[in-house]
Amino acid sequence: MVVPLRWPAEAVWEAVYPALPDASVEILPELDSTNTELMRRARAGRLEPVLLVAERQTAGRGRLGREWLSTAGDSLTFSLGIALSPPSWSGLSLAVGVSVAESLHKDLKLKWPNDLWLVGAGGDRKLGGILIETACVGEQRYAVIGVGINVAARDGAGLATPPACLHELDAGLDAPQALLRIAPALVQTVLAFGQFGFAPFQARFNARDALRDRAVRVSDGHGGVLEGTAHGVGEDGALLVHTALGMKQITSSEVSVRPQADAHWASGAASGKAA
Repeated sequence: MVVPLRWPAEAVWEAVYPALPDASVEILPELDSTNTELMRRARAGRLEPVLLVAERQTAGRGRLGREWLSTAGDSLTFSLGIALSPPSWSGLSLAVGVSVAESLHKDLKLKWPNDLWLVGAGGDRKLGGILIETACVGEQRYAVIGVGINVAARDGAGLATPPACLHELDAGLDAPQALLRIAPALVQTVLAFGQFGFAPFQARFNARDALRDRAVRVSDGHGGVLEGTAHGVGEDGALLVHTALGMKQITSSEVSVRPQADAHWASGAASGKAA
């Protein structure tokens, strides 16, 4: 018998209310994708702030269109929709990653531009991911910030290393409890980003940067390859890579970055964002 999850929707709402009093919190048993649903609403003119959680997603999406399916209890999948007008949109996924990682565990690392990693003796393993989408409605721009996190162990078939999960860090932590940890700080982070951009989060990201001082290989997906050593991120969130031709700034979220030393690094198509 499957025990239904008990979501602290009211507690989450109370926690975000001081910063975002107009927000609502919705928990749904199943959706195709929380990001897709909020984008549908935005295009229909519904731009109110909302935190939307799906216990199960049937068409979750990751960066570069990768599929990520989720089941109730094994994953935490949610999206925050909010109208924003930051000085620059660069680095939003990095700021969100900083907030989520700091809320969950001191040992979590961040891989540019949108992954949460657990780094240890077992290698680099992906715990979750972030997917940012925006919709322009009139003069307003609505941001949909999706987060997907592995809570329980997932099938690692087809991957060189199995995906990481929260239960490795805290066996008693379930999806509802993780949401309550993450949501208040995430709202504060997004509002701060809306005012100041990424610069205030630069040092915090660099402190958790999983790629820093590692040899990396950057691919643009069209045959273009850049190799060098990662040196953190700049004030605009660009990945800094020292190459034979000098320091290069990587700004496109469409590129793939991986440590060169890890020949079996997996893209995480089955273990990333489920928004």
